[in-house]
Amino acid sequence: MKKNNVRLFTAVGLLSALAYLLMLLNFPIPPFPGFLMLDFSDIPALIAAVVFGPIAGITVEFLKNVINFIMTGSPTGVPVGHLANFAAGVSFILPVAFVYQRFQTKKAMPAAILTGVISMAVLMSVLNYFVILPAYTLFLGSPAMSGPEMRQMITSGILPFNFVKGLIVGAVFYAVFIRLQAWTKKTVAA
Repeated sequence: MKKNNVRLFTAVGLLSALAYLLMLLNFPIPPFPGFLMLDFSDIPALIAAVVFGPIAGITVEFLKNVINFIMTGSPTGVPVGHLANFAAGVSFILPVAFVYQRFQTKKAMPAAILTGVISMAVLMSVLNYFVILPAYTLFLGSPAMSGPEMRQMITSGILPFNFVKGLIVGAVFYAVFIRLQAWTKKTVAA
């Protein structure tokens, strides 16, 4: 039991550090707004969630954002972007982990990833409308967006960006997952 806890803590720590490093390698995807950045930091969290369970994946998402906030800070001192990144990551990895754990086959993983993509795109659209965009407006002191302006931003930028981001990250994760599947089965069994 103690050996498994050490293995779990070590794996979560290493995956969190890797997720933080991948978070630093972010880039915009044209034609989406420049503040929407793609990175592959959800892949280590997906690995943790699939191999060790949803709590491990959530922990990796949390730790990567805490490390990033400590290292880079926030222009407002309030980690709105980090909280948004955490919400996006969790809304992506949890459906993937739950669907995969239900079926546990290589064929189930694309459906699990698609479920996570849809979950993230929809949840982040709602959160951006009601919480994230108003929080940025409040803490950055920029002019408030009207309801139609926010809906336009979400439908033409945020929703399609999260969908594209999820598909790209999901495709890369699937390629990694196929290569690691034998290891993951051994790790889960041990």
